[in-house]
Amino acid sequence: MIETLTALFFAHVCADFLLQTNWIHANKRRARALLLHGVIVLVCAQAALGRVDSVELLALALAHVAIDAIKTRLRRPGLAAFLLDQGAHLATLAALAFWSPDLWAGGIWARWPGLLPLMALAGGAITALIAGQYAVGLLMRPHASRIRDQGLRRGGRQIGLLERALVFVLLLADLAAGIGFLVAAKSLLRFGTAARDQRSAEYVIIGTLASFGWALLAALATRGWLDLLPPLALVAR
Repeated sequence: MIETLTALFFAHVCADFLLQTNWIHANKRRARALLLHGVIVLVCAQAALGRVDSVELLALALAHVAIDAIKTRLRRPGLAAFLLDQGAHLATLAALAFWSPDLWAGGIWARWPGLLPLMALAGGAITALIAGQYAVGLLMRPHASRIRDQGLRRGGRQIGLLERALVFVLLLADLAAGIGFLVAAKSLLRFGTAARDQRSAEYVIIGTLASFGWALLAALATRGWLDLLPPLALVAR
């Protein structure tokens, strides 16, 4: 079951965060965009499992489209809606893995079980970086209009990506102490701006804590997941 769930989760984050374009995201109320997203979900699941003969994957794609269709009916989707949406998707993946645990074993990639840790690592990294960027952005959206941004274009977004990547790598490498130095370094670099403007200071603190917290949770979950999988070995058996 864990093998199938790993492949399905990797496929999900690829479809939802790497391959979902801005056009698809902005036009999900239109059937064409929603259908295109469903096709991407189906193809990603088939590619991750190495099989195209499973009707269960078609059911998974239809369930994904149904969940997204419900989400698009919300007037003002925020962080809570995002988390509920992702929670519903994860519950669907877990249900399918429980119902059909041999989906991975019947695919062409089953000969290389060492691919599973790579999928878990990639899935965790995408969750920490890309999903984290979206989640933190939704959290900070209500405050963004009150902050005067005179920095580089998309500079804050790039900083967030880099800091979450560093937290993710440091924790997986058992270098958790380095995270403290990362926090201290960012605090020193932001001290001048924050000291002059209380709103900016609070905005930076909330955003930093949210970004670091998301990356920490993603890294811890990835470490726990890796413990359940076979060791990294790409030699066919």
